[in-house]
Amino acid sequence: MSASSIPFTVAGGVVLVTGAAMGMGRLYALRAAREGAGVVILWDVDADGLAKTAAEVTALGARAVVRQVDLADRQSIADAAADAAAEGPLSLLVNNAGIVRGALFWEHSPERDIALTMDINALAPMYVTHAFLPAMMADGGRQRRILNVASAAGTVSNPRMSVYAASKWAVIGWSDSLRLELEQQGYRHLKVTTFCPSYISTGMFDGARGPLMTPLMTPDDAVDRAWRATTAGQPQLIAPAMAALGKVLRGILPVRAWDFVGGKVFGIYSTMDKFTGRADGPAGGSAGGSAGGSAGTAGSR
Repeated sequence: MSASSIPFTVAGGVVLVTGAAMGMGRLYALRAAREGAGVVILWDVDADGLAKTAAEVTALGARAVVRQVDLADRQSIADAAADAAAEGPLSLLVNNAGIVRGALFWEHSPERDIALTMDINALAPMYVTHAFLPAMMADGGRQRRILNVASAAGTVSNPRMSVYAASKWAVIGWSDSLRLELEQQGYRHLKVTTFCPSYISTGMFDGARGPLMTPLMTPDDAVDRAWRATTAGQPQLIAPAMAALGKVLRGILPVRAWDFVGGKVFGIYSTMDKFTGRADGPAGGSAGGSAGGSAGTAGSR
């Protein structure tokens, strides 16, 4: 029996979660432990948060492997990946870590905002996946999964999110292209899911409001939806449903017509007007996606 015909499960397998110190990263790690993962590898820059998540993972019966990783540093990723390889091929890779900068484009600092956002949100998932992909591509008798957490912001334009949106558009394009490459080259046991949620109440988007009929999702709901889509091998999930409708309408309407519908009817273009971001993290934010700050500093999923 080929691995592609065996149902996917993390039971007894190795799972890696980036941005695992808090927020959705913590929830993905706990979900993996509850589902019977043998090893859950936790990456973040927040040592205290990692220790807390590790204790919870261990209490659920999995072995937690903790590594402080700066996802803005390619060498830090390479070193951590080399150590993690000792645990064996990943059953599931969750590229969850991310930061947000909420400001007008010309207010962004090229180094602290533009480069850092692209490094963590767009480039880090590529570097992390590239490091683990060869071992995951080997069949090994089981199905494997990659979950790339993007954003609905990568499907529609939005003021005060230009750099964040750019990073998530990049993730969506790369992630779905990788999915197609694996399918076309016959790696049917390894499936890629791109998750594009609207605003989630983790604190990362404090002050932002959801568009018309699109309330903020809870972290538990978002993680559950993403987990089920990944398990099923679903190529892409845009949630909630109104966010998916926005992508469809933007694709079929002329630009100015969509500006009216998206901006005036759904209120998408004003959702970030009162954005503050998380106010309980260290200034300057976190390259692991776990710390936050006010508008213009890093946030956390």
